[in-house]
Amino acid sequence: MADLPKRVLGKTGFEVTTLGFGAMELRGGPHGPEITDEEAERVLNAVLDSGINFIDTSIDYGRSEELIGRFISNRRDEYFLASKCGCVVDGQRGEHIHTAENIRRGVENSLRLLKTDQLDLVQFHRSLTKQEFEEEGALQEAMKLKDEGKVRFVGVSGTLPNLVEQIEMGVFGAFQIPYSALQREHDDVIAKAAETGHGTIIRGGVARGAPADWNRFYYMVPSETMKDRWEVAKLDEMLDGMTRMEFMLRFTLSHPGLSTTIVGTKNPDHLRANIEAAIKGPLPAELLADARRRLAS
Repeated sequence: MADLPKRVLGKTGFEVTTLGFGAMELRGGPHGPEITDEEAERVLNAVLDSGINFIDTSIDYGRSEELIGRFISNRRDEYFLASKCGCVVDGQRGEHIHTAENIRRGVENSLRLLKTDQLDLVQFHRSLTKQEFEEEGALQEAMKLKDEGKVRFVGVSGTLPNLVEQIEMGVFGAFQIPYSALQREHDDVIAKAAETGHGTIIRGGVARGAPADWNRFYYMVPSETMKDRWEVAKLDEMLDGMTRMEFMLRFTLSHPGLSTTIVGTKNPDHLRANIEAAIKGPLPAELLADARRRLAS
């Protein structure tokens, strides 16, 4: 099998595979699919064996950090490791506190679970304003952790409207941004981030699998809205032998401002299918232009 394409992750200078691995599917119950240790070990090693070299996780993702540390910390030099901050260790799901104390506690706990001395990237898990980043010392503490060598780069899991201000602040190395054929609101700001030298990590690039199962939960945009966009644009007419998932992934990979897109699964067969699609690369220019025209109208 051919190698996965790579692009530079902005100011980090690191060449990441255009397909990264999002580890949210490893979080386990009660807020995610159950996963055994054996399943986690199998899929994580399959990720690295495939050549994928970007892994994204979070304090919020249940057992994810623990499982990564347990099963692939011995292969730490093979992947760029990104986690999140602002989350509360052992807190309520979705709870975030942006104090200096909580930022440090979260990062140091992540280092312990992930069995590493350094996170390549720590991303604020909320899209804050400049004032919110700074008023209780959260950003300043993240930068201290960088100075101490516990973090190489600081980033944001960002969304509009605050993403524009975050780019202009000039202190972040990368941004994680939602984008797919069915959620194109961030199209222009992804380009802006890339043009200003920032790495761009696309999340939701295959709409969390919604095109294959519209009943699956999708964050930020209701599944019915996603389904309507797909059907009104008549995207099934464009597949020409592709699965819906392949079409979605290759549409996302067609964005010239993308560094990598993270797709998560605990199923090795789904992982292989994603890799095969990513190796094919962006959609042909004519097909992409037609898809964009249909979606715009």
